[in-house]
Amino acid sequence: MSDSPDFSGLDGGEEQAAEEAIQEVVNWYNAQLITERRAPVPDEKRIAQLKEGRQAVLADQAQLATADPEEAGQIAAVYAARLKELKKS
Repeated sequence: MSDSPDFSGLDGGEEQAAEEAIQEVVNWYNAQLITERRAPVPDEKRIAQLKEGRQAVLADQAQLATADPEEAGQIAAVYAARLKELKKS
């Protein structure tokens, strides 16, 4: 079983799938920020990059409210793939 959500083949519920995918990415950024802040010598540049990345995700999340089902499905796919990439890094 994969640790990453798989939203492929959805039939309806795209908005919820997109919301969940986005939230997983936000959670990843939050966890990374906590880890970096707790480091003996926090990397301020990395913290700034993580905050910027999280802010971009939150902006997409806000736009999801006006997305149609097709757009929501695309957002879900993009964020599921992004989460897989983030977890690899």
